[in-house]
This record gives sequence, structure tokens and C-alpha cells, in this order.
Amino acid sequence: MYLIVTRSFPPELGGMQSLMWGLSKELSKNFMIKVFADHIEGHKDFDEQASFSIERVGGIKLLRKYRKAQLINEYIKENKVDGIIADHWKSLELIQTSKKKYCLIHGKEINHSKNSAQNKRILKVLNSVEKVIANSQYTKNLAVNCGVIENKIVVINCGVDSAQELNKKTLYKVESILKFKNPRLITVSRFDKRKNHEKIVMALRNLKQIYPDIVYICIGYGEEEENIKKLVKELDLEAQVMFFKDISNDLKNALVYKSNIFVMPSIIYKKSVEGFGIAYVEAAQYGIPSIGGKDGGASDAIDHEKTGLICDGNSLDEIYSSINSMLENKKYLNLGKNAKEFANKFQWLKIIEEYKKILN
Repeated sequence: MYLIVTRSFPPELGGMQSLMWGLSKELSKNFMIKVFADHIEGHKDFDEQASFSIERVGGIKLLRKYRKAQLINEYIKENKVDGIIADHWKSLELIQTSKKKYCLIHGKEINHSKNSAQNKRILKVLNSVEKVIANSQYTKNLAVNCGVIENKIVVINCGVDSAQELNKKTLYKVESILKFKNPRLITVSRFDKRKNHEKIVMALRNLKQIYPDIVYICIGYGEEEENIKKLVKELDLEAQVMFFKDISNDLKNALVYKSNIFVMPSIIYKKSVEGFGIAYVEAAQYGIPSIGGKDGGASDAIDHEKTGLICDGNSLDEIYSSINSMLENKKYLNLGKNAKEFANKFQWLKIIEEYKKILN
């Protein structure tokens, strides 16, 4: 039996939640799995549908990690456990066992100055595990630079489920929403500084001169939302930018499918960095190419000049010219075909084999 210890799990939404759910689901086809996850509203209905055991731990966040670790430590003593797989180094910090431990790393959570107090805590955990699983080559390099033992690290990209079949009614709804707006740019992500919505909006002001009917679709929520909306208003782009949040998965996927380019030229903001960028792969599954930033792991998810473009997210000129070059002569169509094929390598069916190799 393997225990999966995670702070991020459905029904809560997000890339990490999807990753930990996919990993648990796929591993349960080959191993006995028990998940220890944080309590979240509406989890009972969700948990009943799982084919493996999920134990939820609630309480005040500060005390929750101690309570969860205590439950796991007791469970290990009383049951035959082969190993523990964790979503984050903090999920392993208080677990006391000689059983094999595996820790996923994603980027921003390990990006602390060498020899800082936080860095020392991270290394104490990561250098004591069996394997550290980095979500991209970028994250592996970051970990090595932070002091993680290199031969402990293996790169396994994030897995994705097969693209959902699209409902004709929803597709029709999208066309009625977008009407004659073309070309179509889209970003599906949290509104935070790292995702770089601000520079996309600024590039849009110039793109509007060439493509008067251009539209930029923003799906998500976050602390930067009001700032982005304010910028859109200041630049007189309210007719070109559409905001969506709290929408169904069907509508989100249909909006992606009906777009031309997925744009998320991420940057490093303070300690925050894009370790991989599963959203690029999810767009690619629908034949939509991406523009990603050079800072982070986007180059694992985007094959530069084949399935999209990698640019300097700190350069407004590069963002503008990357979008414009993909729109010229509809280059995005060919890149999109390549992207759809490239996305197959990230199917869980293939990714899970990499996990099985290290567990076996």
C-alpha cells in the first residue's frame, strides 16, 4: 500500500489538485492507495465516487499539519505501508518513518535563498527521501541549485486526462458569446503577477490597430483581477477583453477550443515561478498552440516554434511580436496541429509508467 499525502485535492479546483487526483486515480489501478487530504466543503459526495480510500483532516490550518502527521504516523505503525508520496516537502516534514518517501516538487515552493532557514528545512526533507520528482527540467535545475542531491531527482512531467468531448450546445453558446470577434487569445489561470496578464493587455492595445475585432478571453480569479480590469478600462479595451470565472468545465473547454492562441508568458515574481504549466498541455489537446515565458518550466510543455513559442515575459515587445507572428498568415493553425500531437506524450497512461518505474 502507498499513502498519498496532499494539501491540494479535489473537489477544490486548481492545477495541483488535478495533478494529485490524477496521480492517485492512476496509481490505484496498480497499487492499494490511501489518500490523506485536507478537509474541504463538499468533499463527501466527491470522495464517495473514488475507487480508493480518502481520509480528510480538518481544523485550523496551523494545527492541521500536526494533526495530519500524527494520524499518518499512527496509521503507518498499524498497517503495512510500502511508501509515502507527498505533494509538497511540508507534507513530509513531520512524518516519522523509515518507509520509502517520494516528494513531488513544482518550483516556487523550493525557490528560497541557499542557507536561509527555509532552504535548510527544505533540504532536510528532500535529501532524506528516496526520490524527488520534479515536474520539469527547469524545476530539477532549480532544486540542484538550491542544494538538493542531484541523483535523487527524477523529472516526470504532469499528466493529463484525455480531452473532454465537447457539447454541441456549449460550442454554440460560445459562438453566440464571441460572435464575430477574431482573432481570439485566451488565458486560463489565476490572476497573479507571475501569470503576466498585465503585459498581454498592454500588447493588445497595439494588436487592436492591426486586428480591430481581436478578443482576449480571461478565465480565472485572483488577487490581481481588479488591477487587470482597471488597466483594461484605462487602455479603452473593454470591447476587446472578456472575463469569466465560476464557469462550468464544459464552457471553459469550449472557450479554449474556439480560441486561436493560448497566451501565458509567465515571469518570475519574487519567489513565485511557473514550474511546468499544465494549462499549456490542456490547450494543446484541443489543437490550440501556446505562448509561454522563458522563466520557468514552460519549455517542457511547449516545443518552441513547433507547438508554440517561448518568449521573454518581461519584454512587452517580445510578447507583442510573438502573438503577432503567430497570427500572421494564421501560423497558429499549423502550430496547433503539432501541439495536439505533442500533447499525447502527457497522457496519464504514459506518465504513470514513469511513476511505476521508480516505485517498483
